[in-house]
Amino acid sequence: MYDEEDLESIREATDEWEQETLEPALDAHGERSERFATVSNLEVDRLYTPADVADLDYLEDLGFPGEEPYTRGPYPTMYRGRTWTMRQFAGFGTAEETNERFHYLIDEGQTGLSTAFDMPSLMGLDSDDPMSEGEIGREGVAVDTLRDMEILFDGIDLAEISTSFTINPSAPVIYAMYVALADQRGVPREKLRGTLQNDMFKEFIAQKEWVIPPEPSLDLVTDVVEFSTEETPKFHPISVSGYHIREAGSTAVQELAFTLADGFAYVEDAMERGLDVDEFAPRLSFFFNCHNSFFEEIAKYRAARRIYSRVMDDWYGAERDESKRLKFHTQTAGQSLTAQQPLNNVVRVTIQALAGVLGGTQSLHTNSFDEALALPSEKAVRVALRTQQIIAEESGAADIVDPMGGSFAVEALTDETEQRAMRYIEEIREMGDGSVRDGILKGIEDGYFLREIQDASYEYQERVERGEEVVVGVNKYTLKEDTSPDTLQIDETTAERQLARLEDVKADRDDAAVEDALEDLREASERGENTIPYIVDAVKAYATMGEIMKVFEEQHGAYSEEIGLA
Repeated sequence: MYDEEDLESIREATDEWEQETLEPALDAHGERSERFATVSNLEVDRLYTPADVADLDYLEDLGFPGEEPYTRGPYPTMYRGRTWTMRQFAGFGTAEETNERFHYLIDEGQTGLSTAFDMPSLMGLDSDDPMSEGEIGREGVAVDTLRDMEILFDGIDLAEISTSFTINPSAPVIYAMYVALADQRGVPREKLRGTLQNDMFKEFIAQKEWVIPPEPSLDLVTDVVEFSTEETPKFHPISVSGYHIREAGSTAVQELAFTLADGFAYVEDAMERGLDVDEFAPRLSFFFNCHNSFFEEIAKYRAARRIYSRVMDDWYGAERDESKRLKFHTQTAGQSLTAQQPLNNVVRVTIQALAGVLGGTQSLHTNSFDEALALPSEKAVRVALRTQQIIAEESGAADIVDPMGGSFAVEALTDETEQRAMRYIEEIREMGDGSVRDGILKGIEDGYFLREIQDASYEYQERVERGEEVVVGVNKYTLKEDTSPDTLQIDETTAERQLARLEDVKADRDDAAVEDALEDLREASERGENTIPYIVDAVKAYATMGEIMKVFEEQHGAYSEEIGLA
């Protein structure tokens, strides 16, 4: 953006500043540390000037909001048109209790719902499975059958609300239940809006929730993509999730690289099935973490859009703007929350949320200050939601499109993040002999991702223990007194009530119809057909989550392999 003569003048002036102004100050006072780095241990310079972005081509590398390469934002007006979707995560106990929380959040001004499921539901188990004991309704809402889904969305207009479902191994069943509920209520499928996480690669890489092996799991993911493209065109069939990769201990660059690689792998699988990239790619979405290093996170999001735009064009021949425009949800970093002095988390979450907004997120979840201790209380949820509303309505951060664009520091960090992430993506592609999908599968099998993330996590924890990474209230500025707030308590009768409803459903349903639907599903899966229409039929017959997932487990075997580090 600067000619060579201007750059040379700036370099000379910088040298002069260092000698005449900086060095005397350093001699007199020094600096707080010998080295400054981000949470990911990416070293940052003292000062950035135009010389640090000398190779930046404004039109090619930045451009304008709403135009390739989307570095400055996916839409031309961004939050001047409308603010991001405020989508607070909610789910605990039974469907009745979570429905009550949904209505509370909507009344408080939330603009989208986000559903958390309990561990049995996440793992495709029914509440009456012996392995579910002690876990029913604990980490999220219990959903066994369509009856639970009916109660969960009681009084909520499916045609008007956008709903996110954070679920993976059993995502096709939850999606089928939502479609079945819409059919039951007479809501046209094409009006359904929302997002299904449905990201199994992330599970094998980081979160470790699975039922069947990686390749048949990928088949189910693509089944949902194919069916959704045809039947629910406003619904996002995958939320490719870096959030959990970061929570597992990765760096920001690893989060970005592994997430985008997962997304490209899903693109390749769908294209191999015969789907047109410009038909399904516009409905892909992404889900990123936002940690404490303010400028690193903003740079990560800007680099993500630029990489995605270029790769979708160059590698996969995408032509539509919507196919190259990366859209993402952000959640503040759960990993950063502390049980010690939990009110400090309000400040952490505010900084992280602001970074997400300045990075151009499309929707945002702000964590509650008490989540390091328990599921969030209503008071804590309200503070978290108000944090977003204050940023949107009072701070002015939503009034300028890409206000960080042109910052020498942010642009230099964006370039560096892009380059480091692309090195990872190219390495994964090489592992698959030119296929990102095959590289992901090989990396899972070989433990590549596990090693990379574990090394980064270990290195971070060592810095914390040495005091090089300050965690306020934990390794600095500590207090002896207990500062824990009152926390949400799960009703001890939750399991009893959920089990009673499941028993009633099983007693009332037509068992022959259930068996027929499950057999149809089994045969379709064996023939290699898209299984989603058959899952929809099964849930309409009130087959349970566990019964449906058992069909796939019987066909492919349970995935219990221990991934080694050798």
